[in-house]
Amino acid sequence: MSAASKPTVAFFSDIDKHDIAIVGGKGANLGEMYKARFPVPNGFAVTVEAYDLFLTQNNLVDYINETVKSIDVNDPKQLDSVAKTIQKRIIQSDIPSDVAQDIIKAYKKLSGHFKKALVAVRSSATAEDLPGMSFAGQQATFLNIQGEANLLISVRECWASLFTPRAIFYRSENKIDQTKVKISGMVQKMVQSIVSGVMFTVNPLTQEKDRIIIDAVWGLGEMIVQGAVIPDHYVVQKETFSILSKEVSDQSIQLIRTGNQTKETSVPEKIRQNQKVKDEDIVTLAKIGQKLQEHYYFPQDIEWAWDGKELFITQTRPITTLNKKNLKQDVSESKDGVKIAQTPILTGAPASPGLGVGPVRQVKSPKEIDRVKPGDVLVSRMTSPDFVPAMKKAAAIITDEGGLTSHAAIVSRELGIPCVVGTKEATTKLKEDTIVSVDGLTGQVFLGGKVTKQTSEHKLSEEKNVMTKTATKIYVNLAEPEMAEEVAKKHVEGVGLLRAEFMVAQIGVHPKQAIKEMKQEKYIQKLADGLEKFCKAFAGRPVVYRATDFKTNEYRQLEGGKAWEPEEPNPLLGFRGAYRYIANPEVFNLELQAIKRVRAKYNNLWLMIPFVRSPEELAKVRRLVASEGLFNSTTFKFWMMCELPVNVILLEEFIKVGIDGVSIGSNDLTMLVLGTDRDNAEVARAFDERSPAVMWALKRIITTCNDNGITASICGQAPSEYVEIVEMLVKYGITSISVNPDAINRTREIVAKVEADLMKK
Repeated sequence: MSAASKPTVAFFSDIDKHDIAIVGGKGANLGEMYKARFPVPNGFAVTVEAYDLFLTQNNLVDYINETVKSIDVNDPKQLDSVAKTIQKRIIQSDIPSDVAQDIIKAYKKLSGHFKKALVAVRSSATAEDLPGMSFAGQQATFLNIQGEANLLISVRECWASLFTPRAIFYRSENKIDQTKVKISGMVQKMVQSIVSGVMFTVNPLTQEKDRIIIDAVWGLGEMIVQGAVIPDHYVVQKETFSILSKEVSDQSIQLIRTGNQTKETSVPEKIRQNQKVKDEDIVTLAKIGQKLQEHYYFPQDIEWAWDGKELFITQTRPITTLNKKNLKQDVSESKDGVKIAQTPILTGAPASPGLGVGPVRQVKSPKEIDRVKPGDVLVSRMTSPDFVPAMKKAAAIITDEGGLTSHAAIVSRELGIPCVVGTKEATTKLKEDTIVSVDGLTGQVFLGGKVTKQTSEHKLSEEKNVMTKTATKIYVNLAEPEMAEEVAKKHVEGVGLLRAEFMVAQIGVHPKQAIKEMKQEKYIQKLADGLEKFCKAFAGRPVVYRATDFKTNEYRQLEGGKAWEPEEPNPLLGFRGAYRYIANPEVFNLELQAIKRVRAKYNNLWLMIPFVRSPEELAKVRRLVASEGLFNSTTFKFWMMCELPVNVILLEEFIKVGIDGVSIGSNDLTMLVLGTDRDNAEVARAFDERSPAVMWALKRIITTCNDNGITASICGQAPSEYVEIVEMLVKYGITSISVNPDAINRTREIVAKVEADLMKK
């Protein structure tokens, strides 16, 4: 087939936004901006036609499809191997001679007479027949390419990047033919960026339409994409173009061109702390951004570069994370005829991964939980332990408030239910019975979706057990008795955190109310029945029961609770934990009696005391436990939660009271070290267990425990979320790590690798 039948190259001046099928989304936007006289560096597209001719000449279509079909894409090793094989085959295949000649001819025209321009080769995927699919970020960009031979190599590498492991897996998961997604290569003159960055024509986080947000870094903009540096942050008001705020960062490294190579170098000391873009250039950028939004009739996410003399726009795309309230919404129709939104109507913090689809069911208080039917999407301002029965039936959960370690987030992850928290307006925006799709991985909520058996059920991960043995014990965090038997089948050494609150919520009555009504025997037996399910399922393995740590606002939700609980201005730091056991020993005794009953049959039940404010408090609680004879058994272990700064500072004094081990509650510890309420959506982003201050505390706790011959564990959310924290805990010498059920296998793999590396040293 002659290349003349369809163009194999097309200059930006010849393409526009209607040419996605020919040059992909990125190419269509570059052509559109260039023709509209925006400051876009000139260039041309190596079209989809060129790619198709390349595949045909080298018989690659059947080869690629058959090669991918031969493997299990869920096996990372097989996936990585086949991706490398396909990419190598593409890179080593010949470009049709007429296509190569067209590319070289266009390059010479772009360069000018007797010159060889430095260019960037950027991938532009096209999937016009696949509504709802997103291929962003799956292909490669090649910078500072010079000369015809190097350009042809980069074009092949651009094509090959369509077959990375991530891209192959994505298409396979979505049942897309591996060769149906096409690719075009953008060949564009390099801007030798002194400064570059991104610009949003609305605030993507707050949704403020009267703001333009600009981020800037020294050197090439890949540093922003990689998250390797903190950019300058400028906020500009639309219409007046007043600069409302500027945050200037101290940037130590940058990505720049050295010869024909792109290298990471140090930013000169004299400019490290300088503002990267002058005020007048900030305004110029903002005005360009406003014009782009007006041109496209939609807020834009824009990439820009400054070479010291001119500002250039290197890319623009619509912002896809804005809600329906402010913007016109894209809607596409799925194969089953159900309207599914392309733009999310709500965004929040992604709290539990997975996709859940179902009708909205608004729940304003625990009294309404019976309204939730299997497959509903539970929507509430926030959840508490007495929401759990409804949460277990839900296809997904959405809350107005809360962060990644809020009650809704923790329980959803444990139950394997998709969850988005901190949306601020779910209860006001989502109407009863409206079908929504909840993406717990991205934190987005969309209108529409098809309710199926698969989406309305939730299960624990079906991944195979990782049977690797590790010196560091892997425990699991649990709360629901119904889950004990299933989780116990996993390769796990015990339960490192058994939360009492959910079992108490299922009992449903305030313990003081039960005593007043002389129903304490029933209360004790119900709690014992729940504990026994865990101990039986994990027979021979420890079950570390954390005594009740309800806050007063949570206790008030129980039957009779309002009569017994004060209204506190700050329950987080109020009447809770060990202080409560000392003040109300008759209530604490209900738990001790339940523990004694279970230990009469199963000796693997241990006790852990939360929120202990002083060694004196711990000593008083220990005496209460001793009075019930629990220390008479050598198999009984007495632990303390290490979750307050005082626990870290005075740990040796707490150990002297008489404890067998500690478990680090990284959630509360992080809140109290950083002064941040993780359940407050306004400040939840400041909650970060990776803070150097928190890591220092973790190291001190573990080292002190090792020096004093007691065990050190951790049961907060941190090790379930962050690989780097698990690695550091093992290096510090932690005894055990307790994680959510879905994190057991990956945590064991990380621990095994770190232990193996330590053995080599």
